[in-house]
Amino acid sequence: MSEVNTSIYAVNAREILDSRGDPTVETTVVLASGYRGTASVPAGTSLGKYEAVELRDHDEKRYNGMGVLNAMKNVNTTIASRVRGMDALLQSQIDKTLLDLDGTPDKHILGSNSILSVSLATAVAAANAKRLPLYRYLNAMFQQYRPTQMTRIPTPTFNIINGGKHGSGNLDFQEFHVIPATNKKFADALRIGAEIYKAVMRILKYRNAIFSVGYEGGFAPNLFTNIDAIQILSEAIHNSPYRYGVDVFLGLDLAANSFKRERGYQIKDRPGALSSDDFITYLKEVHKTYKLLILEDALSEDDWDHWVRLTADMGKEVLIVGDDLLATNPERLKRAIKEKACSAILCKPNQIGSLSEFLQVVTIAKSNDIKTIVSHRSGETNDAFVADLAVATQSDYVKFGAPARGERVAKYNRLLQIEQELFP
Repeated sequence: MSEVNTSIYAVNAREILDSRGDPTVETTVVLASGYRGTASVPAGTSLGKYEAVELRDHDEKRYNGMGVLNAMKNVNTTIASRVRGMDALLQSQIDKTLLDLDGTPDKHILGSNSILSVSLATAVAAANAKRLPLYRYLNAMFQQYRPTQMTRIPTPTFNIINGGKHGSGNLDFQEFHVIPATNKKFADALRIGAEIYKAVMRILKYRNAIFSVGYEGGFAPNLFTNIDAIQILSEAIHNSPYRYGVDVFLGLDLAANSFKRERGYQIKDRPGALSSDDFITYLKEVHKTYKLLILEDALSEDDWDHWVRLTADMGKEVLIVGDDLLATNPERLKRAIKEKACSAILCKPNQIGSLSEFLQVVTIAKSNDIKTIVSHRSGETNDAFVADLAVATQSDYVKFGAPARGERVAKYNRLLQIEQELFP
């Protein structure tokens, strides 16, 4: 069989809608051989200030200013003319070309959404040209950074109740998670999450609480305190066949930036604002009662000293996860490793803006015993690239939202497919 021509022939972007009804960029890369790959870029609702910058039109007459026509134009003109003729198999060279073309640390000239859409679509096109499943192609790419065999499917952490900016606004904490034990097959872990999700719905109905869903498919009930939400998850687990603390655990994504005030951390569970030290004491009390497995963004993104204290106090029992703190950024991750400010990192491709940079960050984390959680965003599409990426890099966990809503389920179902292929 003759060698397949993997040079880039054409790059075409379009404006599509994400799961929140906001525009985002979808790009198709066509190779000279006719093989092609398409990828779309998600967007966050709760944005850390250290993330790469996505380009929006800010034209209030169109999609409330959220349009991405300029980002689309950047792909179809500036980027397309530069990468045309480059070899799609040379991912790091293509990504470097994209970064040099933008020339800024936060990618605000071309936009991280423009850059990432081309970066991911190139990898999909190359995988198709090699006639490989995407996760196998990405794993071969990751091997160049760190030898990694695909021996398991990452453990899902399910966002069952949505609060903060993802919910109806009456809960301070952004996400309340149910996490199956890591020794479960993925198919069994998914069943646990789906069954407990339905159990939570029954409890909310019984309490005459609202059980509509938030951005990530979790319920957005009208509860009074954050502890009420944790208690409902605990009750749902205790009413299930699964053993709390053995088969299934609880986790929280606090997104503490959203309730940090000048006076301190302001939550409904306490009458006044809490200092960083007092808030850590509060979290230790919650852990003592509910035996948390994961605490994500428990403090604001610049409260470095108290991140260090939190990790020292709770890190032996709880995964202390940096999201806004780290923003999938290699320099911030290196600082966190040096200062022992966390024990896990949430990894989001669109926070950093290119596939190669994402793989570099995962490599740094794994080389320093920092757990990795590959994550979606609140504004998602049906693209399941992130599922293949999580398997390829052997992430410890995946965070794809509730086991509900098509854009979330697309990722979970893709992991089921991969599990069947890898471990029949």
